[in-house]
Amino acid sequence: QVYCKRLAARLKQRSRWAGQIDDVFIENIFHASPLHDIGKVAIPDHILLKPGKLTPEEFEVVKTHARLGADTLETVRRKYPGNALLDMGITIARFHHEKWNGSGYPQGLAGVAIPLTAQIMAVADVYETLRAKRCYKPAFSHEESVEIVMASSGTHFDPEIVKAFVELKDEFRKIREGMKE
Repeated sequence: QVYCKRLAARLKQRSRWAGQIDDVFIENIFHASPLHDIGKVAIPDHILLKPGKLTPEEFEVVKTHARLGADTLETVRRKYPGNALLDMGITIARFHHEKWNGSGYPQGLAGVAIPLTAQIMAVADVYETLRAKRCYKPAFSHEESVEIVMASSGTHFDPEIVKAFVELKDEFRKIREGMKE
């Protein structure tokens, strides 16, 4: 949540996004970003909590969380139409696993076809996932995580968003160190 807010604020300073990012966008991404994995509530625990590598079939099940999360939030939006925060949450949930080079899911979007909110969430999500200990992997150091994000510039992530991330890497470290496991 804080990672997304900081990235959005940094990107606001860049002319490429001058027309898209304002203070309302920054506040909405702060509140909408925790919804990115809401669809995982529909994924069976024996898959989500599996300590080893997922089979291709299990990974296909995990991939459905993006669509399921967006669909769930769309149901809520029907009760509360015109809610910009919900709109952003739907976009983030659906597209945060798309990759800059088009190899992501669920739609294989590439480049600027991926909504900016989802691109910001992708960088924040990958960094946090790398830093966190999971049942299937140990936690990576801040330095290793930064290197992985940087190496994914132009493939997984928009190079401009990675540049902003690198400018904020010390802040990201402090934010992560302030979290409780």
